[in-house]
Amino acid sequence: MTTLRVILGDQLSTRLEIIRTADRANDVILMAEVGDEASYVKHHVKKIAFVFAAMRHYAQALTQAGYNVRYVKLDDPENSHSLTGEIERAVEDLSPSEVQVTEAGEWRLKKAFEDLQARLNVPMTILPDTRFLCSHGEFNAWADGKKELRMEFFYRHMRSRYNILMDAHGKPCGGQWNFDKDNRRPPVKGLTAPKRLSFKKDAITREVLDLVRDRFPDNIGRLEPFHFAVTRTQALKELDHFITHCLPSFGTYQDAMVTDEPYLYHSLLAAYINVGFLYPLEVCQKAEAAYRAGAAPLNAVEGFIRQILGWREYVRGIYWRHMPDYADLNVLGAHEDLPWFYWDAETKMHCIKQAVTHTLDHAYSHHIQRLMITGNFALLAGIAPRQVHEWYLAVYADAYEWVELPNTLGMALHADGGIMASKPYAAGGNYISKMSNFCQGCHYDVKDATGDLACPFNSLYWDFMNRHRERFKGHHRLNYAYATWDRMGEPKQAAYRARADQVRQMMREGAL
Repeated sequence: MTTLRVILGDQLSTRLEIIRTADRANDVILMAEVGDEASYVKHHVKKIAFVFAAMRHYAQALTQAGYNVRYVKLDDPENSHSLTGEIERAVEDLSPSEVQVTEAGEWRLKKAFEDLQARLNVPMTILPDTRFLCSHGEFNAWADGKKELRMEFFYRHMRSRYNILMDAHGKPCGGQWNFDKDNRRPPVKGLTAPKRLSFKKDAITREVLDLVRDRFPDNIGRLEPFHFAVTRTQALKELDHFITHCLPSFGTYQDAMVTDEPYLYHSLLAAYINVGFLYPLEVCQKAEAAYRAGAAPLNAVEGFIRQILGWREYVRGIYWRHMPDYADLNVLGAHEDLPWFYWDAETKMHCIKQAVTHTLDHAYSHHIQRLMITGNFALLAGIAPRQVHEWYLAVYADAYEWVELPNTLGMALHADGGIMASKPYAAGGNYISKMSNFCQGCHYDVKDATGDLACPFNSLYWDFMNRHRERFKGHHRLNYAYATWDRMGEPKQAAYRARADQVRQMMREGAL
């Protein structure tokens, strides 16, 4: 009796049931690099190379451990280039008694597997993805009956549930749940990041790089230098390096942005957690151990753990609770096309140029650049949410729809009308000037409001607030902004609106 066990490219974990219960003598592990997954959005070449290299190394480790692996490479002439097609081909070739898959992380694959399950001529079981710390059922139980699903309260639930950063009396360490007020320091002059790890590229990785270079010549991004960890062992070294060299200062500077410093003290671990090499609980426990050993301050450790134990699990819960309708939400009626500078970084706005250049070079940009630079501009300029969503999904190595879509539509664009965030994360140039040194090298003047060289964020911010006043008026966190707008008087308001129109026209013409 043979079971065909399917492993997806973001399920590279030996702790999943589909591997733990496998009969090494009889079962077959199916892994496939398929064109559909590599091209449903125009992925960054580093993202494709990372996933393929990680898959091939994982398959090698399984083979060395005695598993029977059927691995289909992208350039295999028999490749059907769809996951369902490769499952059907394997069923035809191997005549298994059963097919098992672990639930997919994206709605489109969930539906594809359910459709396949209905038409396949052998039983097909879809197993839960147990790498996550909050199951679908637990999230829904927490969410049911609540008027608002705020991450902060979910995070407290998860902290208590897993006893992370809790004292002997069941209270949060330090007497409070959240130390965000200590994690907003702007960059000091000369702030630089610790040196990051780079791993030697073996024959498997070099073969993948050649494949990606050959097969995806028109995709965005720089393929090399290629620094990604491609095995669990290497990912664990990345975790240790972050805990030792970056975590102590992570909290203080987690919102800071510096020219030509794409990483600062951020962890770079999301890609490895999301692909399955690292487990969220082990990462949180390692960070907690650093705090308890006095190796990292509480504000840094709490802020980091909140991203994983709180935010990561929360956005997954939001995604599965509200899909598939969630992907089409656009409550602010944004319709502008995504500017081309999101793809080539050719803009005179230095902050956007930096964030997009980091993205093109590394398939990475840290969360404040994603939220408050590229995301904030898209929000203020009224860019169509689906176009923004597909860009984020394509360009970041850690992006999978379950985590990327709520962050984009909900957090960055407020397109979900407040399901995730009670107010839009909208900001003018002053925020960027405060939290970065980007404005010092910019063509535009952050202190100018409405002139021809005025920072585009300034007029777009006030125009955005004015256009959506009916929706946001009365919100206690926006009352001050609207009071300020009202005090300006009509001539100044008109100047802001005119400059915002000018900025959008320049954006459409590629002249911004």
